[in-house]
Amino acid sequence: MPGSKLQLGAGALVLGAICALPGSAAAQQKQVTFTKDVSPILQAKCQSCHEPGSIGPMSLVTYQDARPWARSIKQRVESRQMPPWHIDRSVGVQKFKNDMSLSDEQVATIAAWVDGGALEGNPADFKAKPVNKELYWQGERDGYGPPDLVISAPMQTMPAVHQDEWWRPVNEIPVTEPRWVKMVEIRPANVEGRKILHHSIAYHILSPDNTAAVNQGVGVGRFSLSGSAAASAADLVNRRPQLMEWAIGKGYDRYAEGTGKLIMPGEKISWDQHIHAAGEAVTSASQLGIWLYPKGQEPKKRSYLVGFTGLKNGTEGLDIPPNSIAYTEGFNVLKENTAITNFQPHFHLRGKAMQVEAIFPDGRTQTISYVKDFNFNWMTNYIFADDAVPVFPKGTIIKVSAYYDNTKANKSNPDPDQWVGYGDRTVDEMAHAWMNVYYLTDEEYKDYVAKHGEGVTNGVPPRNRTQQQQQ
Repeated sequence: MPGSKLQLGAGALVLGAICALPGSAAAQQKQVTFTKDVSPILQAKCQSCHEPGSIGPMSLVTYQDARPWARSIKQRVESRQMPPWHIDRSVGVQKFKNDMSLSDEQVATIAAWVDGGALEGNPADFKAKPVNKELYWQGERDGYGPPDLVISAPMQTMPAVHQDEWWRPVNEIPVTEPRWVKMVEIRPANVEGRKILHHSIAYHILSPDNTAAVNQGVGVGRFSLSGSAAASAADLVNRRPQLMEWAIGKGYDRYAEGTGKLIMPGEKISWDQHIHAAGEAVTSASQLGIWLYPKGQEPKKRSYLVGFTGLKNGTEGLDIPPNSIAYTEGFNVLKENTAITNFQPHFHLRGKAMQVEAIFPDGRTQTISYVKDFNFNWMTNYIFADDAVPVFPKGTIIKVSAYYDNTKANKSNPDPDQWVGYGDRTVDEMAHAWMNVYYLTDEEYKDYVAKHGEGVTNGVPPRNRTQQQQQ
């Protein structure tokens, strides 16, 4: 991985160590308490997972809940393991619609609270946030209202001990007229389902009048020596329309403003649900929530979900020896001028880090996103802010670099003495970056670049960037 990132990471650790010193200025200036200072942070960024009945391993709702975990909380927030926002903060796109990370000030507050004795403070300062006791939609919690449609797959029971299964029923999409989708979310049908559902894909079975939903704008897979894309299963799969891919810990997909996916009467959802045993019998399934554009507000662009591969030699090229660190890379050609609206790295248990770069037709390179400490339990989807969506010209190559840790240092590793290859089971491995894209005509691309700039800009207009460079 790039040396500069490792240096920055070391600097972040130094900063964290300074914040953690018992005699730090922050701790001396002010007595930090749970009720006044820490509970609002936990309520805003942690409680939705760390409350009774949710997916977190402990509740952090009250002081009595949180106090026994104080040292652990400090360690997790200073290392940026929690909340689960593992994208590198020094490179690539840095503006997001769904940023759940803590600010440096919030991390320092939690550290000062712990270093100051993890005091409760005045109980009258505690303003309780209602505890959610039912299954919820994250999109609704984030202020987008309830979904307009909910499609539920038939339930399936996974025994306590069993081989992985792939449950693939089909559901009708309940619309009586063409409608445009602006946001989707998949969740397990019940809280217990989070224990067994590894991933769930909602493939879109199209009407003959909706063939534009088939993606032709990205070439994925192997390439011949002459440079032409060879037909491959990976390329064909990426043309297949999907409303959403969900994996453990992911939230929703909110398409970029003015883009969406068209659903029509008679169309269906073909589910691909990967479930694995969890030591107890669990009955569950997937639910798809769909948020629609209002009638008459049709978006101008279609959004396409693409699994950008990190395997240039195909699936059989993934070879991870026992007790080793491994690396693969994949190359994906943009056949159209392309806007990339999010980044979600996908590995299994040995995945460690993923970097996505753009190689422009003129040879320039640019980092789009980099996750340096992947956590299998949190397939976080990083949704770019509209003014920070990077655009690239046709002919750009999207390079996906993937790193794997098959050693005992990887706490998620079930057996470092095993060789690991490609496969769909949780104990197998894979590497791709799920990213939603939309395409621009040459004229649209030219206009967009003139206004916003090319590639990763983080919302800084070209004129302002030039001024910054001259200063």
